[in-house]
Amino acid sequence: MILKKEMFLAILVANVFAIHSQTTEITKKDSTIVSSWIVGLGYNIVDDSSRDGFQSYFDVKGTWNAVSYPSRISIGKYFKNGLGLEAIASYNKYKAEKIVDGLPPLTNDKIYYSVDSRLSYDLNKIFGETGWFDPYMGVGLGFTEANSISRGTINGVLGFRTWFSDRLGLDVNTSGKWRMNKNATNHIQHAIGVVYRFNIEKDLTEEGKEKLELIEAEAKELARVNDSIATANKVAEDSRLFNERLEKERELARLAQIEREKEEAKREIQSKINDLGNIYFVFDSSSITSSSKNALSKLVIILNEYPNLIIEVNSHTDSRGPAVYNQKLSEIRLQSTLEYLFKNGIQPNRVVGEAYGEEKLVNECDDHTKCSETKHKQNRRSQFKIINF
Repeated sequence: MILKKEMFLAILVANVFAIHSQTTEITKKDSTIVSSWIVGLGYNIVDDSSRDGFQSYFDVKGTWNAVSYPSRISIGKYFKNGLGLEAIASYNKYKAEKIVDGLPPLTNDKIYYSVDSRLSYDLNKIFGETGWFDPYMGVGLGFTEANSISRGTINGVLGFRTWFSDRLGLDVNTSGKWRMNKNATNHIQHAIGVVYRFNIEKDLTEEGKEKLELIEAEAKELARVNDSIATANKVAEDSRLFNERLEKERELARLAQIEREKEEAKREIQSKINDLGNIYFVFDSSSITSSSKNALSKLVIILNEYPNLIIEVNSHTDSRGPAVYNQKLSEIRLQSTLEYLFKNGIQPNRVVGEAYGEEKLVNECDDHTKCSETKHKQNRRSQFKIINF
């Protein structure tokens, strides 16, 4: 009676802990990605319309330049402290009739390309983790070839990434690029593209760490309670497992015995079929001979004796004559053999057939070897084998 009371209290305490732990469980929101590599592929848009590059932000028709295919690729390593190091390559074209450097519209297209390095900082380190929304800002250095003028640039960027999953997201940013040499101009570059994270490392947020500490404390106490429950249940569990194992062993033994009996029966039936011998044909004929009918009648008896038996009939010819003709002849012989079985009550779904012509000779009597009629006859045959029982 005392043991039952202690068991009841232990189970009650365990249930209380279980209910409480459900309200403090670690969820996806309690973890965040703290470091990773990110590769990106997308489009870039260049605004280089004015001398300083910062007058017309949204004059898409008059000042924005872009190509219709992916034109920007990036790769970067992002660290636990919020910093990221990136390398970016871009390609573009200044289109004819666009305004560049505050000059009259271009008369022909001009190639643009740039290679940039960037040091960025994850603003979530300041604002707090948002999970799917990841704003950042950064600075960097680069090299740009634009409007037939090469220049070094000092870059400033502001952007954000929005994540659809832990790995896949969208990156949108705008960079101001200030020239290092006086014969070039400043310009703006916008970018949008798909980004993919790999070599991801995750860690808990501060709230997640607090939850983990609470859960670990609860788990430790719950483990102590469960130890007493486990001790009481061990004997019953061992008995149940023993009975299950014994039952499985009996079932496996039964199935193995059935399989052995099935294979033995199959061998015996195949032996009976083999004893009938092959069905042989007269040269250049597909007619069933009287001796063949006798063998086929015995085969019908075997098939009726075993209604679940399915056999395969293979028909052949000797090598004399063209191969194409022999293939056709073996098909006719196969059909004659099958029709005899069907006419004697055997269902078509119990017999399958294959015609091989002169492909599978049983002796050396090919087109290049002279043989006796007796040897040629050995190849003019239909054979039977069990395929399912």
